Amino acid sequence: MITKDIKAKIQAVVGKEHVLDAQIDLFGYSYDSSFVPLVPPNLPEMVVRPLTTEQVAAVMKIARENKIAVTPRGAASGRTGGSIPLAGGISLSLDRMKEIVELDEENMMITVEAGVLTGDLYQYCAARGLFYPPDPASYKYSTIGGNIAENAGGMRAVKYGVTSSYVMGLEVVLADGSVIHTGGKAIKNVTGYNLTQLFTGSEGTLGIITRALLKLIPMPKARNTLQLMFASLDEACATIHKMLQSGIVPAAAELMDTISLQAVARHRKLEIDPATEACVIVEIDADNQEGLDRQAGQIESIATGFGALAVRIAQSAQEAEEIWAIRRGLSSAVGAMAPDRLGEDISVPRSAFPEMVRRIRAIGEKYELTIAVYGHAGDGNLHPSVLCDLSDNAQAERVHKAVHEIFAEALAVGGTLSGEHGIGITKRPYITSALGDGGVTALKLIKQALDPCGILNPGKIW
Repeated sequence: MITKDIKAKIQAVVGKEHVLDAQIDLFGYSYDSSFVPLVPPNLPEMVVRPLTTEQVAAVMKIARENKIAVTPRGAASGRTGGSIPLAGGISLSLDRMKEIVELDEENMMITVEAGVLTGDLYQYCAARGLFYPPDPASYKYSTIGGNIAENAGGMRAVKYGVTSSYVMGLEVVLADGSVIHTGGKAIKNVTGYNLTQLFTGSEGTLGIITRALLKLIPMPKARNTLQLMFASLDEACATIHKMLQSGIVPAAAELMDTISLQAVARHRKLEIDPATEACVIVEIDADNQEGLDRQAGQIESIATGFGALAVRIAQSAQEAEEIWAIRRGLSSAVGAMAPDRLGEDISVPRSAFPEMVRRIRAIGEKYELTIAVYGHAGDGNLHPSVLCDLSDNAQAERVHKAVHEIFAEALAVGGTLSGEHGIGITKRPYITSALGDGGVTALKLIKQALDPCGILNPGKIW
């Protein structure tokens, strides 16, 4: 319990106006973008909004001394409940820590605070001819700190990798309030354990990330988009495999199944050939227009060879935007098809992508549920969306059984529980089936070493 005494100490650190405990404020920090039910609410006892690393460290010292749970929070854009305060305590919001500290153009690296928005970072770098590639769907409003804590991915991962590919170093406040700095600007660094990567993807359970040193690359000079329509899922996936095997690495390769396409068609009032079973949207980039045109021609040839119903190559930036609007509007379009939607995140070997979609469809038929499937086909990351009405108890039970089987099938084909959303609360029951008892024990031993009192984001991962 947070006493008046403890509250006063925290107010002295961050200022009274940055300590919130009104019921309406607490409710606002009790949920995130996941499908975790709002009732009963998981209210923190207090919301604290520090401005500096020193303030974070001071708050953590107070929390450690009094064994108060601390749940770190960025923009709450996470999909697995990572920022939901299950144990009450303090919701530690880093949204005020939004300084771009240093741009090192010579080394092509940038140091930012945890609360910097991913989209703002992208624009800042782009204006200087530099490129920060990770692009989670929430990039316009998610924070760098949250992206690192979840090791967020995105559509460009097929070519450019995920967040961890760009994290060179971190400033982290540990559970006892001590501050450590990991990594640095040296490209090669094998000095001891790789602590930078340990904290990347740790979901706020090992420390509070307050600053990050990120790698940048030159901004591609030319970019274009293609839309490929297929009568079968296998043809669509075969096209992507052939592209990659031919040395064409797209910046993005997004696949939507027929249910997803039907949702978009209704939502955006589009005409889509009823014979279309799958749509692939491909983004390509290059250093010049000649290289771009060459890639587009090769992709068109490959797609046609696999029986594509239609190949559309954008002729302008506006047309490219029109094509991408279909993919970006997909989540809301699918969500409009039913009162509720459980959106999942699994990752499988690319070769298993069509088989996994077939297994998901079979699960939908078994439990009489509609499941839309879309995702990053270039790297095997699927997002099945189970459309349902959770107020129907019988249907809710079928939904949870279906989700359980989807995870089991993902593991059966050599995949994982998560490609980019993390484990959080929603996938916690399945972690042992993915890692085994030994793997989970290893995670718990690391947690025990860094947070012996268990105050950092309790109830997450296992």
